[in-house]
Amino acid sequence: MRLLAPLVGRRARLRWLHLIIGGALLMPYYLVGTVLVSMAGGEAGLFSSVPAQLAAFACALPMVAVSGFFPLVRPLSVAAARALCGVPPALLADGPARTRQARVRTTSWFTLHLGLGGIVSGITLALTPFAFAVAGLPFSAALRESWLAAGSGVLVEPWALALAPFAGLAMLVAMALAAAGAGELLARRVPVLLGPAPEDRLADAERRAADLAVRNRLARELHDSVGHALSAVTLQAGAARRVLDRDPEFVRRALTAIEETTRRTVGELDAVVGLLRRDEEPGSGEPGDAEAAYGPGLDALDGLLAHCGVPVAYEREGDPGDPRVVVPVVSREAYRIVQEGLSNVLRHGGGSTPTARLLVAVREKELEIVMENPPGERPAVVRPGGGRGLRGIAERAALLGGRSEAGPYDGTDGSTWRLAVRLPLTGRPEERS
Repeated sequence: MRLLAPLVGRRARLRWLHLIIGGALLMPYYLVGTVLVSMAGGEAGLFSSVPAQLAAFACALPMVAVSGFFPLVRPLSVAAARALCGVPPALLADGPARTRQARVRTTSWFTLHLGLGGIVSGITLALTPFAFAVAGLPFSAALRESWLAAGSGVLVEPWALALAPFAGLAMLVAMALAAAGAGELLARRVPVLLGPAPEDRLADAERRAADLAVRNRLARELHDSVGHALSAVTLQAGAARRVLDRDPEFVRRALTAIEETTRRTVGELDAVVGLLRRDEEPGSGEPGDAEAAYGPGLDALDGLLAHCGVPVAYEREGDPGDPRVVVPVVSREAYRIVQEGLSNVLRHGGGSTPTARLLVAVREKELEIVMENPPGERPAVVRPGGGRGLRGIAERAALLGGRSEAGPYDGTDGSTWRLAVRLPLTGRPEERS
């Protein structure tokens, strides 16, 4: 059975089927070719004339080549080749051909597939019954009489009858060899003719980069939102525990703040998880637009500061919460930057109750955000490499064409930690001054 596997194994049968499909697709073109040959030569008995059939086949192939330029040819051909040719899927391109070179390769494949398929289909249809008829001559008087009536008396000679079964089997083996050879040829050519062109590889790389960018944005959402909530809740719970017996009113306020923080964070977490489950939507515009549909912006900043667990001296210039002044994507990213800055104060600020100063100012073309741990607090401690939070802030600013700085504030005794971020109001780098 192993010896016969290349001829009649599963892969060979699927490739044979692939060729038969090619022959079936060739039939409309072949019929048009027979009409053209009949009109040109006026020959009767076209289907009994081998030269006329070859001429019709030759007329069909140029029509097949022209059809191969249609956009749907490559996706359909790739789907059939993946299913039937035994070629690794990664070697084949997806989608319609985008360039002239890719279209030429596609039509070359289409012509080769239908041409070989037509030949193998013709051999299969004609040779199979003939081989069985020859092999059955010694066992059927009716077959021998039909051969005698047709004038093939030599096939009913005793020596011919003795060899007839072997001749029929040899024909079937030769047919299987031809089909296997044609299938192997197609399998070897399909990666070359239907494989990804440089443009296809570039498009795939761009899609992977876009997916990675979305994942990174969602990772920042989870880090900033959930990380801030956990830091605030931990601080508030710890403070409430320390004064549980002495100041019930403070404990009540802390529990209320914990409740508000967790409720808001659960809503944001549900929205991020929803994005992970949602299919990619076409037509997304600026970076972060998909998330901006649900994310809070600067208009929600007062609520964040009220329940963040840090006393904040908040100062603003202009109206940063007005979407006509600050576009939604910038407003939302600014909210996350402030949230992460507060988380850093909670995690790294000194004293039992760290405090902060926050300035949000609308300049001529920029939104400025400045957050400081004021003098008297222990300087903020940054983890080796800056921590994910500061990197996330820098990435958010860079995506919008802005810039960020974080570190000990120059001109002081080193006890003040300062985070300064500037974002273009439009979210477009080219419009920055």
